[in-house]
Amino acid sequence: MSSANQNLKLLLLVGAWYAGNTFYNIYNKKAANMLHAHWFLAAAQLVVGIVWSLVMWVTGVRKAPRLTAQDIASCIPIGLFAALAHAGSVLASAVGAVSFAQIVKACEPVFAAVVGVLIPPADIKPMLAYLMLLPIVGGVGLACIKEGKGVDINYTAFAYASMANVAAALKGKLGGSVTKALKGDKNKNMDAANVYAVMNIISFICTVPMVIITEMSTLPAEWNAAVAKHGTYALVYNIVLSGFCFYIYNEFAFAFTAQVGAVTSSVLNTAKRVIIIVVSAVVFNEAMERNTVLGSAIAIVGTFAYSLASKASTAAPKKKTA
Repeated sequence: MSSANQNLKLLLLVGAWYAGNTFYNIYNKKAANMLHAHWFLAAAQLVVGIVWSLVMWVTGVRKAPRLTAQDIASCIPIGLFAALAHAGSVLASAVGAVSFAQIVKACEPVFAAVVGVLIPPADIKPMLAYLMLLPIVGGVGLACIKEGKGVDINYTAFAYASMANVAAALKGKLGGSVTKALKGDKNKNMDAANVYAVMNIISFICTVPMVIITEMSTLPAEWNAAVAKHGTYALVYNIVLSGFCFYIYNEFAFAFTAQVGAVTSSVLNTAKRVIIIVVSAVVFNEAMERNTVLGSAIAIVGTFAYSLASKASTAAPKKKTA
């Protein structure tokens, strides 16, 4: 593939990733406002992705994975943490502002750094990278200070977003070697798209018990109330579109990362949050005070700097030996 065609492909992947993620947050918030059964919403969104994957495999558009029981077992912990990361994001946006959830999720590098050190093999970053965690934490803290009110935090949304951060960090830590091994065996048909499809299926299976435990007793009443107030079409429309956008944006993000590597992907993931914060603030009329804007900007810039500094040592040229 020529350089021009490769650049065009990457540009289209980023555009689809950004658009899918932005629309996902819009439809997810709309669905969550309609239906107060948010674990069920998270599970339903994953079902949409499963249907999409099955269609791709059955029609032959994409080769189906060929996994052993051992392969599937090795994916279960990753799927579990992926389920918690997804559910945490859904719940955080459901009980609070989308912009606030995104600001807290900008702290994900902090959790990833701690997990990287605590869980062997230790992943030690350059000192500069750890210093860049300070503006991330400080920026999020500043965003939580309201003028004339002091610290004003939606603790429930903060807890759910932090759960998503912890789960995402654990998924990244535990999943790297497993997914690399699966992709390395061509007989398994596990390219980036199929890796995500398999994780999506496992995530759904891991989410179902939480739906049963926390919402099954009230789900029929909540569904009927949502239908009575908003109509079946509007409710199903927003659930299906949120699930479709969630799956598509993740698939494009996986494909982009496979092409350019984790560093570039992390940088663009940081920029993506800016778009989501701005768009959600406009669409849902979410208040953006001066401290919120300044704090989120500091945190996002800190995340950007961390993404670059964390790989600085690997990017440095090796000295030649005589």
